[in-house]
Amino acid sequence: MKEVRNKAREMMKGFCRVCPVCNGNACVGEVPGMGGLGTGTSFKNNVKALESLKLNMRTIHEFSEPDTSVEVMGIKLDIPVIAAPIGGVEFNMGGKVSELDYITSKLKACKSKGIIGCTGDGVPPFIHESGFSAIREVGGHGIPFIKPWEEKELAEKLAKAEETGCRIVGMDIDAAGLITLKKMGRPVTPKPLERLREIIGSVKADFIVKGIMTPDEASMAVEAGAKGIVVSNHGGRVLDSCPGTAEVLPEISKAVAGQCCVMVDGGVRTGIDVLKMLALGADAVMIGRPFSIATVGELQEGAEKYIDQLKAELTQAMVLTGVGKASVVDSSILYR
Repeated sequence: MKEVRNKAREMMKGFCRVCPVCNGNACVGEVPGMGGLGTGTSFKNNVKALESLKLNMRTIHEFSEPDTSVEVMGIKLDIPVIAAPIGGVEFNMGGKVSELDYITSKLKACKSKGIIGCTGDGVPPFIHESGFSAIREVGGHGIPFIKPWEEKELAEKLAKAEETGCRIVGMDIDAAGLITLKKMGRPVTPKPLERLREIIGSVKADFIVKGIMTPDEASMAVEAGAKGIVVSNHGGRVLDSCPGTAEVLPEISKAVAGQCCVMVDGGVRTGIDVLKMLALGADAVMIGRPFSIATVGELQEGAEKYIDQLKAELTQAMVLTGVGKASVVDSSILYR
């Protein structure tokens, strides 16, 4: 991974420094780019919230070879990790890798390692078109995310997303108000409950709503028909001064536990971070920036190496906290 990261640092120069610790300090306000909006507080809060959690070490038990697999919305995952939807290689990551090569490599790596990846959306059209092409290339093994566009564009993109053969589609409703899209004259907007219900009802695939930060909106998403939610503040790129996702996850998970799949992203870097999020109530974790760095660095092989690293870290953390199955983790492993 050191070689992968060094290569990524060269490829992403001027857009991402590939810092030893990806905490948002060096890239404050760099949107476009990989930074957090404004003061970068939301990005940094994601990382700090996870860092503040400590684990209880336990070694008197029988779990020497824990089961890292989980099932998410009918899909078996070798580890409880999903590659988050991040696109826009040209204006966020330096453009030295094409959008199609980037997203195809990421999805192929996920499939080969027994997990699944998501594709992004945006302007220009080749962002979502590359994503759809990549999903078709891996036989539908991907989750396309569509931004909350206005009526016609939203309907057209959702229909095209389903044509890829995917079983799940998503909307990153937290993209409402993205600076980059406003600058391009293509605004995205929040959706009231009844409209969200109509949108979800218009597709046959299972639906994920990404961008949930409060228990009441988690319940509203379920009421609208979502089979999954992602607790997310869009990586700190849309609203300054948000809490970290690890701070709000427990109450959100409590509000909708058993009613839908609960996923989370934001500040997750290692297998230990994944385990912490599971302990806070997540069924699975989405990871964004680190996947982008690994993929830009060495395409499919780079992403595969990162997945291997995550599994090794998660396995070790499970052994040393006495967790036998990733599908059954509770808050008792956290030091209070």
